[in-house]
Amino acid sequence: MSDAPLVTVVTPSFNHGRFIRETIESVLTQTYPRIEYLVMDGGSTDETVDVLTSYGNRLTWMSEPDGGQTQAINKGWRRARGTILAYLNSDDTYLPGAVETAVRAFDAQPDAAAVYGEGYHVDEAGRVIERYPTEPFDMARLAQTCFICQPTVFLRREAVARVGYLDESRRYCMDYDLWIRLGQASRFVYVPAYLATTRRHAASVTSALRGPVHAEILDTVYRHFGRVSSQWVYGYARSVLHGRRRDGGGVASAFALRLVAVSLLTFARYRSSIPRADWRQWSRWIRDAMRPR
Repeated sequence: MSDAPLVTVVTPSFNHGRFIRETIESVLTQTYPRIEYLVMDGGSTDETVDVLTSYGNRLTWMSEPDGGQTQAINKGWRRARGTILAYLNSDDTYLPGAVETAVRAFDAQPDAAAVYGEGYHVDEAGRVIERYPTEPFDMARLAQTCFICQPTVFLRREAVARVGYLDESRRYCMDYDLWIRLGQASRFVYVPAYLATTRRHAASVTSALRGPVHAEILDTVYRHFGRVSSQWVYGYARSVLHGRRRDGGGVASAFALRLVAVSLLTFARYRSSIPRADWRQWSRWIRDAMRPR
């Protein structure tokens, strides 16, 4: 397969030594024969460098302080020789055959700028929790929710070069921002096959920094679409109130009032008007919260 396209996979890394060997193995054991693998480590102080060293020349890596995950990925992509690009975080994994499946999809869809597939959420030990809520591509839906599982995505390098690399001002949702920019200019192709796992654990960015992550999502969606969906508003409101007390199966009265207040303020900032359905939803929440138990 000397004429097969070279696929470059970049792994940004920082102090994920307990997970990174599994990530590396998931790349190196792929059946596709032409993979360039780069690990861009931000100067880890745990066992990461020892793990990287143990692979000899089976991968290319560097370990030095950087500006964070987004910059590390861009640095790897700019060094890449591949015509197809991907990135795999140092706590995520590819499933067997993932790269080969993606390349076949590009072959079948020569006008596609990106392909993506199904993925699983897994726990700290790698056990499957649930399917990632993936959907076939639709730009209107992408404004409402990010249904693309990041580690399943593969990109044509030329398409990325046209719209620009990851926005380094984005610390958390740089992938979502890129999907929107690419989706507005090019074609995404959904592949109904499981390609990767994404790990949930206490130290992951989305778990540890819910509020800042959702705040950046709101800013990103508003910048591209001029408004944000109710779904993102409530996601942000719940992230702000994360850890506040609720009653059993219902929403506690204080929590309901806070949820409505935060949602109202968020709508006022990111929407010219509040949909009637949301006013009705708030009324139901408050009535339910005030009902004697």
